[in-house]
Amino acid sequence: MERKRILTGDRPTGKLHLGHYVGSLANRVRLQDQYECFFIVADLHTLTTKPEKENIELLADNVRSAVLDYLACGIDPAKSVIYLQSAVPEVIELSLYFQNLVTVPRLSRIPSLKEMAQGAGIEEMPLGLLAYPVLQAADILLPRAHLVPVGKDNVAHVEITRELARRFNFLYGETLPVPDVMVSEYGSLVGTDGNAKMSKSLNNAIFLSDDARTVEKRVMSMYTDPKRTSADIPGTVEGNPVFQYHDAFNPDKAMVEDLKTRYRAGKVGDVEVKQKLAAALNAFLDPIRERRARYEGQSGLADEVIYDGTMRMREEARATLSAVRKAMGMAAVWNRISRKAEELKKKRDKAGS
Repeated sequence: MERKRILTGDRPTGKLHLGHYVGSLANRVRLQDQYECFFIVADLHTLTTKPEKENIELLADNVRSAVLDYLACGIDPAKSVIYLQSAVPEVIELSLYFQNLVTVPRLSRIPSLKEMAQGAGIEEMPLGLLAYPVLQAADILLPRAHLVPVGKDNVAHVEITRELARRFNFLYGETLPVPDVMVSEYGSLVGTDGNAKMSKSLNNAIFLSDDARTVEKRVMSMYTDPKRTSADIPGTVEGNPVFQYHDAFNPDKAMVEDLKTRYRAGKVGDVEVKQKLAAALNAFLDPIRERRARYEGQSGLADEVIYDGTMRMREEARATLSAVRKAMGMAAVWNRISRKAEELKKKRDKAGS
């Protein structure tokens, strides 16, 4: 029985962090034995908020870094296709076709686009950012994915993909799958400052490649219950970032429950809670850091992995776009014109001989 396909990925803006892990990476590692997985390093998407040349010059190193993080977390290139978005030109053509099947008001209703613009300090919405979900739909449907693992903030984007697939199939015949969404069990991870989801730009992230000392420093400076000024004051566990991290990464559930009970009763200090969190995080990250260092020591490995994956994806892209053009009738336009032109040239050549 043919396995169903998954498409998901990341924008290469730097090293990946714990938020990426709970939001998607854990799912990818778990699912790569059950599905045929395509993991996109979406460098074109970075242009929507960072089109400056100095940012583009960082892309190659950021792509390599993302691939190393993938491998370190357990993604196996022998099982999964890891590829570079900009090296698959068919995605642009498919995106253009999709742009004509969705309206500006529909895209304007996606709240995360405004949040992305605000986060990047963009006052007026660029066309590329408004059409971000359309390009994302082309990413998803080019390998004909059936399932898209995402964080909660990207569910609305995938719904655009589902609408575009249904619209395309209605107009041109059943050609594209309508993918389902898989939301991470944990959802997004709050940043160490407690004010927003984890993000490199907000400096509230713990990276998968951070050393043990850096993790300890970031944990000890984490936001907790602001009303708790001493250890003997009962504290709030719900919504407390430190305990959210314990729930996500500390495998000793009995310890976590004990800490919560004592925290609520004012019988444990923030220092102890944070120290135990730092220990749990470092125990979780140690094998990831070790694998990353080993892969990083293999010169050219990241480049080879993404090259091979991109070549594989190009084959899929050509097949999908061929089917799309045929369904739309676009392939026939050039075929008819070129065939007629060739016939005329042959007649002239024959007449002139």
